Amino acid sequence: MEPEVLKDRLIARAHVEGFSKLGICAPDSTPDTAGRLRAFLTAGHHGQMGWMAEREAWRGSAAALWPEARSVIMLAEVYTPQADPLAVLAQKDRAAVSVYAQGKDYHDLVKRRLKRLGGWFAALTGAEIKVFVDTAPVMEKPLAQAAGLGWQGKHTNLLARDLGSWFFLGAIFTTFDLPKDQAEISHCGTCSACLDICPTGAFPAPYQLDARRCISYLTIEHKGPVDPELRALMGNRIYGCDDCLAVCPWNKFAQAAREIGYAPRVGAPELTELVALDDAGFRARFAGSPIKRIGRDRFVRNVLYAIGNSGLPALAAHAAPLCQDPDPTVAEAALWAVARLR
Repeated sequence: MEPEVLKDRLIARAHVEGFSKLGICAPDSTPDTAGRLRAFLTAGHHGQMGWMAEREAWRGSAAALWPEARSVIMLAEVYTPQADPLAVLAQKDRAAVSVYAQGKDYHDLVKRRLKRLGGWFAALTGAEIKVFVDTAPVMEKPLAQAAGLGWQGKHTNLLARDLGSWFFLGAIFTTFDLPKDQAEISHCGTCSACLDICPTGAFPAPYQLDARRCISYLTIEHKGPVDPELRALMGNRIYGCDDCLAVCPWNKFAQAAREIGYAPRVGAPELTELVALDDAGFRARFAGSPIKRIGRDRFVRNVLYAIGNSGLPALAAHAAPLCQDPDPTVAEAALWAVARLR
């Protein structure tokens, strides 16, 4: 089979599996990634994410991760929200949860599709494959740009003219040498909407992110107490932050999500309901959700920050019992919330 014909069949199969877009690049098509990653780490912008430095060599070079690979198949899967994700920020008694975490865990859904598509491709070609979904030292966004799926905007997230901002990425590495796509270029122009809206000023410059000030990092990756200056800026965001994604003008071209699993199951729950969760209740409530990975203590810490930021004195009574919580970070967050409201 001619490589171009095989590629056409691969694209058609990817659409059948539920992917919205496919592009192909070479493993060595992002030569500047290693330098950008080194600068990011040297500046300390990764915060507590030590795992980024531990596998820096692999993360900085897809070719080093699997030297036998000849092609990287990058895929996009849309999860576009049906409603404005910023509307909940005005509802101070409710929790704002990032759109991607409101449904089933995307790692499971995307990886299942990748395995089916990769298995089909391997059976057809006899080539070896490896699939990755955000759990290995792979820099998906630079590879996706090299494969023509979109470009990294000024907020460092990937966006596309035909998909907007709301899509997950998956990668299939293969030993088969497929025809490569042309890399995408930036179409941000003079727009700075994503930079201007950031509540904590997490972008020291366009196309640069200091994760230590990013609400997504603070609510998900950061362990222990959050700096009081930053927690006061988090509002009612308890898991992730969609501000910089939601304001992107390219979202007017976003496609509707096809996967029913991404439909909201979490929504915008009341803070009083969430702050009362013990470990068992937390696990039961968020089974099958990416939220489960941060554990009850970090989650309740975030909810207490939201209560403290609510400006609603009546919520102090719901935070007060946690001032004696066995977890010291939770107890400190409860004391802060009560003091802030009273």
